[in-house]
Amino acid sequence: MQDSPDFQWRVLTPGIISASRSTDIPAFYAEWFVRRLREGYVRWRNPFNQQDFCIDLRAAGGIVFWTKNAKPLLPYLEEIHDRGYDFYFQFTVNDYEAEGYEPRVPPLGERIETFAALSRRWGRERMVWRYDPICLAEGLDADGVMERIRRVGDALAPYTRQLVFSFVDVGAYAKVQRNVKAQQGALLREPSFDEQDRLAEMIAAYAASRQLTAATCGERRSFARYGINPNKCVDGDLFARICRPGNVKLQRHLGIRLDQHMLGVPQRLETLLRKDKGQRTECGCVESKDIGMYNTCGHMCVYCYANTSVAVVEKNKARHQLDADGIIPLPERDAPTEGDG
Repeated sequence: MQDSPDFQWRVLTPGIISASRSTDIPAFYAEWFVRRLREGYVRWRNPFNQQDFCIDLRAAGGIVFWTKNAKPLLPYLEEIHDRGYDFYFQFTVNDYEAEGYEPRVPPLGERIETFAALSRRWGRERMVWRYDPICLAEGLDADGVMERIRRVGDALAPYTRQLVFSFVDVGAYAKVQRNVKAQQGALLREPSFDEQDRLAEMIAAYAASRQLTAATCGERRSFARYGINPNKCVDGDLFARICRPGNVKLQRHLGIRLDQHMLGVPQRLETLLRKDKGQRTECGCVESKDIGMYNTCGHMCVYCYANTSVAVVEKNKARHQLDADGIIPLPERDAPTEGDG
């Protein structure tokens, strides 16, 4: 990590980087991200308490990419891999083209092809398909959504092993309610409990027919009776399966060792694997550090909890600089004193 004003700030040394729940880094900030890997650090400000951190990227051995359009990242993946990072994708492929809920994502066919290209190069294990969130509306009922899930799934099933879904939660976020109301025609709604159960049952049956594992993300309700368990989106077991023998950083973070007598099969040491305390109670993710920033995702999805408004996002994206140490340049401030935070 090169010298910078951040060297006095609180330094975080995560074993896994999440890129990102807060914004689509592969779609909009791919080159910036790779430049940060070359520099060795990212500057990040906590959106809730405004505390500043310097995240040491050299400490990480794993990366989870969250995206609806990974195409801009494709030219950089070989370099990321050669730098010693093992990674996989949480790749959302929904079909709301008719409703306009995701106004700035690429056409569905292009997203499917990008998904397939990633899988052909990096393997099905690294490609998690998300249909997330499931929204209903006038003219789009549970059967209509399920028809779209089947259609997209038939295209993606050869390229993935897992389908993760959730149900839209409009009421939980005031900003989502505002954005939905501001979008003409975007009268989406949450499925009722009965509709959720019907969809879960249909999804479970479809996933089994295509040899996919179905899981939910962030749902408080249990769907175990349909054979659907909560997902671990930052998944220690998945990382253990894709971890290269030489990736000591990731092995240490996960608590695994590679026994040469077992021909490189990862052996779990349970004591070190910890749940991420920064996530919701129902979340099973292992510890990681998200490097994204709210109000910077350009997809402008009407159900998004991470964006306040189109105007705020456009303003922030205009401030983005490829050589900045954060997604948008952050104002300088005095470094925290010992014990702050």
